[in-house]
Amino acid sequence: MKLGARIFKTGIAIVLALYIAQWLGLPSPVFAGIAAVFAIQPNIYRSYLTVVEQIQANIVGATIAILFVLVFGNHIIIVGLAAIIAIIILLKFKLEKSISIALVTIIAIMEVQNDQFVQFSMIRMFNISIGVLSSFIVNLVFLPPKYETKLFSSLNQLSEDVLKWIRITSRNASESHLLKKDISRQREKLIKIDNMFLLYKEDRTPLKKNLRAKQRKTVLYRKLILTTRRSMDILQRLNQYENELHHLNPELLRTMQDHLDCLVSYHEHLLLRFVGKAKTTETSEELFEPCMNRDEFMHMFTDEIYKENKEELTSSIHLLHIVSSILEYGEKLEHLDHLMTSFYKYHKDDEAPEYEEE
Repeated sequence: MKLGARIFKTGIAIVLALYIAQWLGLPSPVFAGIAAVFAIQPNIYRSYLTVVEQIQANIVGATIAILFVLVFGNHIIIVGLAAIIAIIILLKFKLEKSISIALVTIIAIMEVQNDQFVQFSMIRMFNISIGVLSSFIVNLVFLPPKYETKLFSSLNQLSEDVLKWIRITSRNASESHLLKKDISRQREKLIKIDNMFLLYKEDRTPLKKNLRAKQRKTVLYRKLILTTRRSMDILQRLNQYENELHHLNPELLRTMQDHLDCLVSYHEHLLLRFVGKAKTTETSEELFEPCMNRDEFMHMFTDEIYKENKEELTSSIHLLHIVSSILEYGEKLEHLDHLMTSFYKYHKDDEAPEYEEE
């Protein structure tokens, strides 16, 4: 298990919540520590949303708990009924993510019934609010996450793996069963990358002058992910229809290999360009001109397919799937190239993303 920043932030938030509650002399500071656990989030934006929702849930829970104790008492069955009512209300107001904190509030308040019950309840509610706010402070101040570094590192590593497999598979030199397992792992990595992209997108920049650059870079990352997804589609179809490739006309097969090699190199160049290791002043189309001639590439295969007889129709359709994936991949690379050119034209001073080399 890898120790991440969130683990340390959780510990710091608990300590801060307990310290503040003890410093204020509040009874049962343990509830502040418990509340702090629920409010830790992966980025500042989600932390802000969590604070707002959990404070509301805390108020709802406290209100229900006080009313139920005053009207029905604090029998354990009444506690359960109050919890059910609280859940229904929170679901109605779309605060389902904060149900846990509301239930903690209800149990904490309905624990005791005495002459100063209302005052006691307010203290408990305030105690839990301290825990929620402590987590927000920790999220805001300590160990700010570098989601761009994580996002590009994961994306770059995944792209490198996929592109290596494409080169090998297009030459019918890969082990099919090993490739299938790796494709499955790649799909899982892509899901994690999509989640990381959402965290990066949600992460707000504190300066308005950097907002435009952040928005443009978000578009770039979205296109990078989409382009990687298209390369994975090619790899999957090369593996799925490897038998058709094996019986393909040697000249056409060589043409496909050359075209794929060109596109893969184009993709690698754009990744290097994104981190400032390749030219950023102009598009890369001239460097990879053979990749741009998609019409000629397409006609070569369609002419070959028209020559096939009916018995080989299924094989021809499978071949068209591969060709269409390659053509779409080329279009996505070209569009990514133009977006990258536009970005560096208007944001020359923007720092290249850091990434972890494996």
